[in-house]
This record gives sequence, structure tokens and C-alpha cells, in this order.
Amino acid sequence: LLGAEEYGFATAPLVVSGCVMMRVCHLDTCPVGVATQNPELREKYSGNADYLVNFFEFIAEEVRELLAQLGFRSLDEAIGHVEVLQTRQAVEHWKAHGLDLSPILHRVELPEGASLRRSIVQDHGLADKLDAQLVELAQPALASGELVRAELRVRNVDRTVGTILGHEITKATGGKGLAENTVDLTFRGTAGQSFGAFIPRGETLRLIGDANDYLGKGLSGGRIIVRPHPKAPFKAEDQVIAGNVLGYGATSGEIFLRGRVGVRFCVRNSGATAVVEGVGDHACEYMTGGEVLILGLTGRNLAAGMSGGIAWVLDLDPLRLNSEMVAAQTVSDADFERILALLRKHLDETGSQVAESLLESPLAELRERFTTLMPRDYARVMKAQADAEAAGLSPEEVTKQMMEATHG
Repeated sequence: LLGAEEYGFATAPLVVSGCVMMRVCHLDTCPVGVATQNPELREKYSGNADYLVNFFEFIAEEVRELLAQLGFRSLDEAIGHVEVLQTRQAVEHWKAHGLDLSPILHRVELPEGASLRRSIVQDHGLADKLDAQLVELAQPALASGELVRAELRVRNVDRTVGTILGHEITKATGGKGLAENTVDLTFRGTAGQSFGAFIPRGETLRLIGDANDYLGKGLSGGRIIVRPHPKAPFKAEDQVIAGNVLGYGATSGEIFLRGRVGVRFCVRNSGATAVVEGVGDHACEYMTGGEVLILGLTGRNLAAGMSGGIAWVLDLDPLRLNSEMVAAQTVSDADFERILALLRKHLDETGSQVAESLLESPLAELRERFTTLMPRDYARVMKAQADAEAAGLSPEEVTKQMMEATHG
């Protein structure tokens, strides 16, 4: 009646499914098996899809009754008819004292024949976006998996470049993605926000220039490489090449950045690999998986709330580390092999002088300069998993040992 055309039901369907609102979802101790990975607790789950169907049928029935009382046959007919609301109780309520609710309760006067609800679909101009050109270029890959190579210009008004193409790849492959680097696109210029957001496996975006915030947001298997122009008059490792909150919520894929970036790098990363030459504050915040290699200065509050994954930092300043959940460790043999592999790949992809210089230094000295950041609980779980698998236990037994390790 106030004009809404979309509806949310909050936690009610969750309760119908069996949730008892214990508010311990993050502790993996849900007593009714809703929010847990513990197989013993999951057995307690008693929810059923039919319960939700029944719940929404009751809601629909009550909505129909209310609409009938008001003289409407459908929700579409009711939208925007604020004049049928009884508002005195709300307006005179003590909590509303001093508030002017008239703009909310105002009945809009429209020309004759005009609709109170949305009757014309908004044109977002997607047909004119750069991605429309990318989808056309990628047709051979979408149709038969052929390799596609192209070079294009990009401007900072081009936002979420590659995302619509990623959607088409996901549709064409049923979510599996294409072989790595099937669609390999090079851009020159300054990319707008969310360059490469959500791109899947098989899509590689190379940017020669710089980028804004949210690059690689939700990265889902794709690859993003950013490097400055070869004739740039500055040292790449001393300059910012991309903005803030890069790799946010990434689940898989790779990001290689020749240069520094802003704050909150790889927040909530759960599976992607990222290499960068310097980060701002709050890097690796709330990470749950994946790996990050930092080849330069870090801001403060590094690894705050990091519960999973691994990070390697060159010349770590301990005062910058948030050690509440994370331990700074000496680099292991396996870690150092992975660091070297990522350095070589970073050099190949970006021409990084930092990576080249590090690879030319004595290995013993190089190893001493790196520190491994690993969440303590995560390390315990990984060790329990390795021990269980080495003992030849079944997947169920492996899971059980991991859960026991999680809860000490």
C-alpha cells in the first residue's frame, strides 16, 4: 500500500524450517542442525520443504482475505493506494512524536490513465555496455569452446567489465566454466568499478593500466592480471594500481597485481589466489580460505578475523598484524615452494621487477624474509585432516576428526 513491489520474509521461513534462534550460527554448535557442518548435529535437522509450502499457503490465504476487505483483487491493484491505510494509530504513537510522516503517507496524484505501480521495465542500457561487445566476441568459445583472443579499450565508466560475459559462460557450460584462458581478453586504459566481478573459470581479463574498487569481487574461477603501461614513468611497486576491497568474497581463481592496492584486500576470500605488491589497512580480513602473497608494505590490522586460508608476507611488520586469530610462523618447505611458484607466475604474467629481483636473490635469504600467516584453529583442522587421510580413514571419519579438532 505504500508502494512496495518486492517482499521479504526475514527469518520466518528459517524458523519454519526448524531454526530455534539460538544465535550460535558462527560457532558450529547449532542444536537443531540448521547452521552446522557437524554430521552428528546435522542428523538432528527435522525440517521439510512441505513445511515451507504450507507456511506460504497460509500467508497467501491471509493476504487474499486482507485484499478482499480493502476491495482489491490482487497485490498489483493494491500497490500505492496509501489512502486505504488507517494511519492515526501510527501518527499519534509516542515513538512517532516529532516525526513528519506526511511524505510517506501522501497519496500521489497522477494523470488520468497513469499507473501507481511499475508498468514500464527500466532500461539499464546494458545493450550499449562493453560486455555486449565481449559476448559477441566470445561466441566461438560459448558455442564450441574455441580459443578467443582480443584487445580492447576500457574507460572508468565501464563498470563490471566481464561480468555479463561470465554469466553467458556459466549458462553455456552449466556452471562448469571453460578450460583456463579459453577467453583471454586484454584491456588498455582505466577500468571502472568491479572489473572482473564474479567471472568464472575460462575467462581471463588482462588490464594494462589501472582499476577502481571491487576488482575481482566474487571471483569464481576466472583470472585477472593488472599491470601498468610498459612506458609508465614510475616504479610500479611504489604506486597504487587498483582501489579498495579487491577480491571481496572471491571463491576461486587468480588475481595478479603489479603494484599496490587500497584497503580491505581479499576480505572474505574463501578460495582464490592473489599476488600483490603492497596493501592498505585490513587486508585478508575475515578470510576463510584461499591464499594471498603480499610482496610489499602492509597497512594496519592485517588478518583481522581471518579464520581460514593462508597468507605469506614479505618483510612483515609484526605491529601491523592482528594476532587475535592468526599466528605468524616460519615458512615451511611446502610454503616456500608455493611462494616461489607464485613469484614465477607473477613475473610471467605481469613482468614484475619485484618478483624478478626476489627470484634472483639467494634462496636462503629470500626464505628468511617471508612470514606465513595461518589461523590457529585452521592449522589445527588442516593437521587433523592430513593425519586422518594418512591413516586411511573414510571421508566420514576424516570429517569427524576435523570437527573434533575444530572444537578442541
